[in-house]
Amino acid sequence: MSSSYERYKRQRAAKDIARENISRRKPNQFFHNVKMFILISTALCLAGFVALNLYLSSLPPIPDLEEFKPNIVTKFYSADGEVIKTFTAYTYDKVELKDVPDELKEALIATEDKNFYHHKGYDIFGIARSSIQNIIAGRAVQGASTLTQQLARILFLSNERTITRKIKELEVAARIEKTISKDQILEMYLNNVYLGAGAYGVSAASKIYFNKKLNQLTLPELALIAGLPQAPSVYNPYNNKDLAIKRRNQVLKRMLTMKYITEDEYNKAIKAEVRLSSVPQIYTTNKAPYFSDYVIKEMEKLGFEETDIIHGGYKVITTIDSKAQEAANEAILRDLRNYGLRNKSQQAAVFTFSPIDGRIIVYAGGKNYGESQYDRVQSIRPPGSAFKPIVYAAAMEKGISPNDIIDDSPITIGNWSPHNYNHRYRGKIPIYKALMVSSNVCAARVIQEVGIRSVIQIARVLGLTTPLEYDYTISLGSNGVKLFEFVRAYGAFANGGYVVQPYAIERIEDSRGRVIYRAGKTKSSHQISLKTAAEITAMLKTVILSGTGASANIGKPAAGKTGTTDDSRDAYFVGYTPDLVTGVWVGDDNNKKVPGLYGGTVPARIWKDVMTVATKDLGANDFEYPVIELENYHASFSKAKVIGDDEIPSNETREVAKPVVTETETQNTENNSTQPVSNSSNSTAAPAAEQKAPKAAPIPKAQEKASSHIPMAVPDSLR
Repeated sequence: MSSSYERYKRQRAAKDIARENISRRKPNQFFHNVKMFILISTALCLAGFVALNLYLSSLPPIPDLEEFKPNIVTKFYSADGEVIKTFTAYTYDKVELKDVPDELKEALIATEDKNFYHHKGYDIFGIARSSIQNIIAGRAVQGASTLTQQLARILFLSNERTITRKIKELEVAARIEKTISKDQILEMYLNNVYLGAGAYGVSAASKIYFNKKLNQLTLPELALIAGLPQAPSVYNPYNNKDLAIKRRNQVLKRMLTMKYITEDEYNKAIKAEVRLSSVPQIYTTNKAPYFSDYVIKEMEKLGFEETDIIHGGYKVITTIDSKAQEAANEAILRDLRNYGLRNKSQQAAVFTFSPIDGRIIVYAGGKNYGESQYDRVQSIRPPGSAFKPIVYAAAMEKGISPNDIIDDSPITIGNWSPHNYNHRYRGKIPIYKALMVSSNVCAARVIQEVGIRSVIQIARVLGLTTPLEYDYTISLGSNGVKLFEFVRAYGAFANGGYVVQPYAIERIEDSRGRVIYRAGKTKSSHQISLKTAAEITAMLKTVILSGTGASANIGKPAAGKTGTTDDSRDAYFVGYTPDLVTGVWVGDDNNKKVPGLYGGTVPARIWKDVMTVATKDLGANDFEYPVIELENYHASFSKAKVIGDDEIPSNETREVAKPVVTETETQNTENNSTQPVSNSSNSTAAPAAEQKAPKAAPIPKAQEKASSHIPMAVPDSLR
C-alpha cells in the first residue's frame, strides 16, 4: 500500500513540475505579432468602411438631376487638322421605364447589379470582395460598380482608372441615390448608356440593331442588348456576331440563375438565331470609319474604356492624312466600279504608313462601312506572288545576287510541279528578271535553294504572325496574311531593313485642353541587312518600270509587287517610295472567283490613285541606298513581245499536283488592260488597242557608290 502511495506521489510531483515548466515557457513572438497585425488591420478596414459609409450617407442631393443631359463632344482629328469623327448623341430616344420590357430590366440587373434595389448606390461588401480578389490576382480582375455608379460615371466622370476617380464615383452615386428614386435611376441609365453602333440608350439600340421598337423585341434580343454595356464595340453584333451571341447567352444564364426565366425559356433563347437589321444606321460624322475603330482599340490598350472614349469629351489627334484618306475612299469606289466589281461582297482594303516613323496615313477596311463594318485591313487572305519578295529576301541574306542566273523552266519538287502563267518559260534569266516577270518556277527554285525554314524565318522577323506551313508552296503566297502586317513587312525594304511598328494616335487632350497622352518614340528593330533591302528595292523597281506592276507607275521612284491567287480570288499590290508604304487588297468576302482580276489591274490602279495624293508634297527623292547594278537591264525588257515569247518547252504540260497560287506575268493581260473585270466565266479579251505595250522604261538611275561597309542582317542566333 505504501509503495503504491509513494509511486502516486512521485507521478503527481512530475506533473506539477511539467506544468510549471510549461507556464514559464515564453510565447512565440512571431505568431503573436501576426495575430495582432491581422486583428488591427481588420479593425482598421472595418472602421474605414464604416467611416466611408457614414460620409457617403451624409452627402447632399444633386439639384436638377432629372433635367441633366450629358454633353458628348469627343472628336478625332486628322494630322492636318480635319475632324474625321465626332461622337455625338446620333441616336437618342428617351423611353419611360414603364415602356421598357420587364425582361430587359431583369437582364440588366442580373448582369450588371443584382442588388440594385437593396443598396444605397454603392455596395460596400462588393467593394471589399473585389478588392480582395484583385489583390490576390495582382491585377484588376473584378469590378464592383453598381448601376448607380455607372450612371455617375456616364453623367459626370471619366473612366480613368485611379483611386481618386473611384472615390468621386462613390460620392456622386451616393448623392444620386439621395436625389431620385431607384426606378428613376434605372430609367436614366437605360436612356443614357452607350450600347455601340451609335446607340445611346436601349430604345436607340433596338432600332439600330433590330429595326424594332423595344416592346417588339424577343427575350434573346433583349438579352443581347443587356450584354452590351460592358464592352459595346467588342460585343457589337455587327462587328463580331459570335462574341455577341456568347455574351447574350451569359446574360441568359444569369437570368436563369436568378430565376427571372425558366429552364425551357433559357434553352429556347440560347438557340435563337440573331437576325440583325440589314444596314445599321450611322448617325455620326465619320470620314475614316475603319480607322476610327482602330483608334478606339488603340485607346483601349492605353487604358481608356469605350464608354469613356465616347463620353469623355476628348480631342484625339491622329496620324491620318485626310486628303490621302479621302483619295483612298474615292479610289476604292471608283476603281471597283470601273472594273465591274459592284457586288456588296466584292471589296477592297487600303493601308498606308510611314516606314520611317510608323505614322498611319491611310486606313480603309472596305468600300462601305454602313453595309459592312468588317475590317479587311486585319483580315487574313493569301497574298499570291506579292509574297515572293520575302522569298527573294531570304536568298539575298544568304548571298545570292540579283544578277545571278536562274533557270526559268519547269521543275518538280516531290509531287509538286508549279508552272508559270500560260506555261511560258524563258530559260536562263537573271534573278531580278525572274521577280520582275513574277516567274513561279523561279520562286520555287529559290525556296528549294535557300530552304523553307529560312523563308519562314525572314517572314517572322519582318512581322508576319499568321500561320505559314512548312511547305514549298509558301513561295507562291499560298498561306494567308494580314494586310496590316504585310505592309509593315514591306516597310523593312523601304527603310534599310528596319521593321517599324505603325501607330495611329499622336496625342490626346482632355476636355480642358490638357495633354494626357503623347506618342512616344516609334518602336523599330533592324531585321534584314541594308544590302538586302537595297537589292530587293532595285528588283521591285523593275516590277513597276517594266514588269507586272506597270499600272502603278506614279512617275517617281517607287518599288512594288503584284499578287494574284488561284482563280483570281484575291489580288494584291504592295509598293513603296522612300517615304510611304501602301498595300491594296481586292477580292470577294465570300472567297468567290473574280474572273479577270489581277494584282496589276484594280489593286495597282487604286495604289496609284492613293499614292499620287499621299506623296504629292513629299517630292520625288530616290532611295538612299548603295547602288545595285542590274546587269543587262535595258529598255527592251519592257516590250511585251520579249516577255513570254520564249519557245515553250516540250514538258510544259505538266500540271500542278495540288492547288497553288499563280501570277499573271504578261504585260498584255495584267498590266495594261483597262477593260472591266467580268463577273462571268466567258469574259472576252480587251481590244488590241488596249493591249499595246507600255513606253520603254528608263534604265534605273545609278546612284553614287557608297564607300562605307554595308551592314549585314541580325545574326540568326540573335533573332
